[in-house]
Amino acid sequence: MRAAKRMETGMSEKVAVLTPAQLLGPLNDVESRYAPRTLYVAGKFETPLPRPRVALVGSRRASPEGLEAAGQLARHLAQNGVTVVSGLADGIDTAAHWGTIKAAGRTIAVLGTPLDRAYPAKNASLQNLIMREHCAVSQFQPRSEVHKRNFVERNLTMALIANASVVVEAGETSGSLHQAVEALRLGRPLFIWKKVFENRALRWPKRMLDYGAIRLEKFDVVLDALPPSERVLTI
Repeated sequence: MRAAKRMETGMSEKVAVLTPAQLLGPLNDVESRYAPRTLYVAGKFETPLPRPRVALVGSRRASPEGLEAAGQLARHLAQNGVTVVSGLADGIDTAAHWGTIKAAGRTIAVLGTPLDRAYPAKNASLQNLIMREHCAVSQFQPRSEVHKRNFVERNLTMALIANASVVVEAGETSGSLHQAVEALRLGRPLFIWKKVFENRALRWPKRMLDYGAIRLEKFDVVLDALPPSERVLTI
């Protein structure tokens, strides 16, 4: 993989080092099984994080239709008080973050790099913005090396942080499918955007439906599946 860009920020004094239970609230046995031991968190956030939270994930090489759907869904969720979670990758993730920000909503970036690295490098400015005005989370210690496996582990953590996940667009080998499987393992709602089913070459959507995923036809269905918002304490 290409090298991640080292972030030139003064963020070292603003990072909170938390356990998943401190960030999210108490975890059950299923949630704890693959949860990271430590999370590094930067930005403006409350503990535990306010609910509801929805992850929007998908292909880095997304189609124009996929990017449009991600942005529209992010705006719809943000306008209805939902925190939008994504992974700061190219494509669907970037569209989800920007859609939320432009709607004056709240977004959380769950990184596959330490907080002092940005990948892809072109998203460094977006990462800086999220670390200042929203919330960025990493399970990787600052200054540690970035490996391909990080991004799989990041997707498992993103499924834990989100109360529901939506796969907007993904191929057969997409890393987003790790998150989809983990969301189902955790018993969280997993939605697949309807356009994915138009690609008859894909086998994974049918498999996910067999395990309890939901075909997403209208955005409001996501809202109906979410837990209510909760009062939280600011750290």
